[in-house]
Amino acid sequence: HRKNALFYKTQNGARVGDLFMSLIYTCQLCRANAFDYLTELQKHRRELFRSPAEWMPWNYRNTLERGVASREAPS
Repeated sequence: HRKNALFYKTQNGARVGDLFMSLIYTCQLCRANAFDYLTELQKHRRELFRSPAEWMPWNYRNTLERGVASREAPS
């Protein structure tokens, strides 16, 4: 999808768009709901910075099920 890059106004916008397209496509490949995934990343941003590997699209559901995020999330 090289032509997608034609519609970005800045290089930074293209980088951000590329990042999101990559995450969304990775979610599709792992059969994860991309909207749910991106929402959970925002909800648990502190935990994400502490242990990014646990928040990859193929891992985040297990992380949530284990309760790691809920224990660390502020009430």
